[in-house]
Amino acid sequence: MARDLSPAIAAALDERTLRPVLFFEGAFASGWVRIWSGAGEITWNDHIWTGVGSLLGIGPIEETQQVVASGTTVSLSAVPTEMVALAIDEAQQGKPGRVWLGLLTPEREIISDPVQAFTGRLDVPEIADSGESCTVTISYENRLIDLGTARNWRYTHESQQVLAPGDRGFEFVAAIQDKAITWGRA
Repeated sequence: MARDLSPAIAAALDERTLRPVLFFEGAFASGWVRIWSGAGEITWNDHIWTGVGSLLGIGPIEETQQVVASGTTVSLSAVPTEMVALAIDEAQQGKPGRVWLGLLTPEREIISDPVQAFTGRLDVPEIADSGESCTVTISYENRLIDLGTARNWRYTHESQQVLAPGDRGFEFVAAIQDKAITWGRA
């Protein structure tokens, strides 16, 4: 899929030295978490992003021409053990998460309009414990995964009442399902 790049990003990609950065934004029970792959705090997109440096890891992000529900993972390593329970309690399945790829200037400023590389919903958090610190890895799934989920909605009066109370469009469906219709006979 072609991406719309800002002229500033396109010019930066032609330079000899690239300074790439990753931004991750995820919704959790207590609010949004915004981290980036640099050091210190940085302001972008009207938010303050906390730098975690090389502790932030992003899994592979696939993009194909087929309709495929590809997911990715976001991991944070060297998490203190007392923070692990908080990470598990805060993660709620279905919450949104996004990843952007951006570039920095030599003065450590963000070049305008980083490219959104992934959007998905939180699936499962995993923890790898080494005794002193942990790695928290959260899987995110693309929304296309819903295409494989069976829907419980039926073409019945009861289902229609849940969607649109008072609508009588399916009121007689049950009565006509076994109705014998004589068409063209005397």
